[in-house]
Amino acid sequence: MSTIDASNKPAARKTVASGSGRRAGDTIFSALSVGSGLIIFLALAAVAVFLSLQSREAIEGSRELTGSADAVSLLEYTGPLIFGTVFAAVLALLMAVPVAVGIALFISHYASRKLSTPLGYLIDLLAAVPSVVFGLWGGVWLVPRLEPLYLFLNKHLGFIPLFAGEPTAPMKNLASASVVLAVMILPIITAVSREVFLQTPRLQEEAALALGATRWEMIKSVVLPFGKSGVISASMLGLGRALGETMAVLMVMSPGFTYSLHIFEVGRHQSIAANIAAQSAESTGIDMSRLIFTGLVLFVITFVINAIARAIVSRGPKS
Repeated sequence: MSTIDASNKPAARKTVASGSGRRAGDTIFSALSVGSGLIIFLALAAVAVFLSLQSREAIEGSRELTGSADAVSLLEYTGPLIFGTVFAAVLALLMAVPVAVGIALFISHYASRKLSTPLGYLIDLLAAVPSVVFGLWGGVWLVPRLEPLYLFLNKHLGFIPLFAGEPTAPMKNLASASVVLAVMILPIITAVSREVFLQTPRLQEEAALALGATRWEMIKSVVLPFGKSGVISASMLGLGRALGETMAVLMVMSPGFTYSLHIFEVGRHQSIAANIAAQSAESTGIDMSRLIFTGLVLFVITFVINAIARAIVSRGPKS
């Protein structure tokens, strides 16, 4: 009888584990996980609905729909802001990516452990600095020290449209804002690129070195191809941060509403986020609706940028 009972115990345990009834803890955890994921989508949808409804007054009152000469054209109002936002962010990305990739390679493949660990912590700490601190640093300390460089570039490379124009002090222009944005997105791109480079298969690195490749040749033929998608996605995430930056741009760049390519001229450019921060306190009615419409445009741009970054990450090589 005891033999029969012992042989039936595993079957009984199996029935309890795989039966139709789930444990209460598993059910609660599953519900919380699904609910937490849905909250993200609900919050995103709520923001999109809010921006769309609140900007409807500006859309309905725009010149494109009413045909009135007194109405404000949304294209004329939003276009220069989009241009300034994207222009500053792209310039910041061009400056930040080469430096970030170099730092990431140094930490992951050149520096010793005693140096790479504190340097990595320092990069992560730089990402936690508030943007208003970067704005103060850029406006008070950095801008005066960049003036000689701007004058030199304008004098010797003024035939290039980017460096043309007449720089005037204080040079709170698009170039200064782009430099500050580059410093702000540098730790984001560096941290992601560093982690991607560290995931490179060790056997492939050792095989390249065993075949006689130098360290740089190994990095060029193994590490960089492996981490290419990660670097691109990190750059896109940095671009998304630069597009939405507010306080640093507001404190460093003098506002203007033109499509100028002259990055040294003051009062030519403005970003969407900085314009909203500067104008929202005094705006009401249709003026506030226009600001919210620009926020909707920025929301769409950053959403598309992050979606592209996510798609690139999902297609990258798996370690």
